[in-house]
Amino acid sequence: MELNVLNIQGKETGRKINLAETIFGIEPNDHAIYLDVKQYLANQRQGTHKSKERAEIHRSTKKVKRQKGTGTARMGSAKSPLLRGGGRVFGPRPRDYSFKLNKKLKSLARLSALSYKVKESTIFVVEDFSFDKPKTKDLLGISSNLNLLNKKSLFVLSDQNKNIYLSSRNLKDVNVITASDLNTYSILYAKNLVLFESAVKVLEERYNQKQ
Repeated sequence: MELNVLNIQGKETGRKINLAETIFGIEPNDHAIYLDVKQYLANQRQGTHKSKERAEIHRSTKKVKRQKGTGTARMGSAKSPLLRGGGRVFGPRPRDYSFKLNKKLKSLARLSALSYKVKESTIFVVEDFSFDKPKTKDLLGISSNLNLLNKKSLFVLSDQNKNIYLSSRNLKDVNVITASDLNTYSILYAKNLVLFESAVKVLEERYNQKQ
């Protein structure tokens, strides 16, 4: 599949880039996408939640009331979960939510997400650009030229670029990521994917080696 390479004014440069069918044109696997996104979200969880059970509550162990004759249920101490301030029954405990996935499955999920973007025509290729210093206004202008204002967009760079990253921090609808850090969740979360021309080559080199 061929796409026109755009400049930062949002106009065609007259050059085209060929997107590899093995990366951008596969039959998407929805279950692989589901598992990869599930793992990504699970890995974001700290798992530090904790509540005290009755054995951990510091309250009097004196019997609250006599065993029989009250007409109500027996109660051993003020630590009872039935009383205010008592321990919680089966409360949450610290745990690790992360789990492992096969590398080939994760790769399949990313390629499936990229293929969906191509099918939806929400993927753009722009010639590489850079800023002399961080300036949000410049990146906002580029988004406007590409008709991406108020649309969640992900700019995929071939390598780290501090000035572009800093320019995007105050834009709620713009995120910046390198091709090596690209993940399924980020691809799907963005409405539009903006690939640097050099980033396409990085993706092709990376995923063609895995096949």
